Amino acid sequence: MNEQGARRVVLVRAIETADTGHQVLSEDDRKYASRSARELAAWQASDSKSAVTQDLFLQQRSEQILKRLAERTPAFAAFQKRALGLPGFWAALPLLALFAGALLDRIADPHRVDLLSAPLLFIVGWNLLMYVVLLVWALVPRRKTGLAGQGLLRRLSVGKAVTPRKLPAPLAAGLTAFMTEWTQLSEPLTRARLSRTIHLSAAAFALGAVISLYARGLLRQYGAGWESTFLDPTQVHTLLSWLFTPALTVFPFLQGFSLADIEALRIVPGVTTAVGTLAAGAGERWVHLYGATILLLVILPRLALALFAALRAGRLARRFPLELEHPYFRKLADSIGAGTPAVLRVLPYSFTLDEARDRGLWTVAAMALGAQARVLLRPTVPYGEEPKEALREAALDEAGVTVTAALFNLAATPEKENHGAFLDYLSRNSKRGVAVLLDESGMLERAAGQAGVDARVNERIALWRQFCSFHGTAATVVNLLQPERRPIELGAGLALPELR
Repeated sequence: MNEQGARRVVLVRAIETADTGHQVLSEDDRKYASRSARELAAWQASDSKSAVTQDLFLQQRSEQILKRLAERTPAFAAFQKRALGLPGFWAALPLLALFAGALLDRIADPHRVDLLSAPLLFIVGWNLLMYVVLLVWALVPRRKTGLAGQGLLRRLSVGKAVTPRKLPAPLAAGLTAFMTEWTQLSEPLTRARLSRTIHLSAAAFALGAVISLYARGLLRQYGAGWESTFLDPTQVHTLLSWLFTPALTVFPFLQGFSLADIEALRIVPGVTTAVGTLAAGAGERWVHLYGATILLLVILPRLALALFAALRAGRLARRFPLELEHPYFRKLADSIGAGTPAVLRVLPYSFTLDEARDRGLWTVAAMALGAQARVLLRPTVPYGEEPKEALREAALDEAGVTVTAALFNLAATPEKENHGAFLDYLSRNSKRGVAVLLDESGMLERAAGQAGVDARVNERIALWRQFCSFHGTAATVVNLLQPERRPIELGAGLALPELR
């Protein structure tokens, strides 16, 4: 699935998840979109003589839903047409860098090539330093934030995080959720594009300085010279020898220099002109040396790095890394018989399931992950036992598991040292995150016939949700004896961290 297709699919998922009351997309709208997408995907697959894939079905379905929403809501249609991110940024930054590089060289004497030119030495030195930083950054353990901040990544991914006015509340909530989700999902692609643009800009900056240097040489006769308070001719000769060695090695036709040349070009205070500094052609040698050095040490390496980043960005844009194992996508795939059945792995904590609740758990899995979903019920973890000991035989990275869920009894009071430690251990060791199921059936059974039951249940749900949020998870309330009391909408249940 390419970037555009993934963007539409994620947008539809965010809208459907937010629209739990079916205010902007009725059940008939969703079923019609799925049916039409299934037919269109089948036609396209038959034309290409291939099987119907989950990618193709999801793209067709998202197009159907977005088209219908755009017809009903003009403000949403305008949002769809607007370009996300800052599209002009990618071209504007290298162009600005080119002009800035040309202007930087104007700081120097327009009639003389300074052997110790601060702008040109800055360009070479800064880029060499950046190569070292990039090398070190590549060797250290990968960090989630990288060099670019989340605010910049968000602007580059979605632009201003402002939803259009006059939108129904569920649709506005869906767009807000989409912009947050898309920022996270497109982060690798945005970083690759940003890296490409920065390397291009660095190359353009250096190129601008070289172009300016040669352009002024067409209209003026350059002299050459140098002056320094702290460096003597021998030190300057050593410095320039190291600097220009790559250019003199790669381009043997360039004219070298000796210590006598450096001494002759020294500008002595109180003397109008150093010997030989304004002789015909005196500056040409140094223009070529600086130009070749910047080409070899700055422009070509930066272009190579930009090309590498561009290839990576192109690959990500063509095959966007959208995790289709998410419960929302698995349930839709189940409707067309694509892929393998989803697996819900359940880890009960101080909670033993009877036969009726076990059947209810299978119903919950079908509601959340599709009719073909299977339940993998693990042994109950005893209250107070260390999670590492209790789960030492459980492979939390087991292949084929779609969702890992911790199951708690809503009647229990959450405790940091027990329930919290259990959740923290699961979160650290489950790559795809952990869902939390809170079964209310036991609490309702014990409080049957008592006054104020609903209020007490709601208070306990609020307490558990706050507790789960503190431990980096989200809770879904279920009723394992009567699953229909807590229906799990498509994409709205089993809240999980985004599967990356």
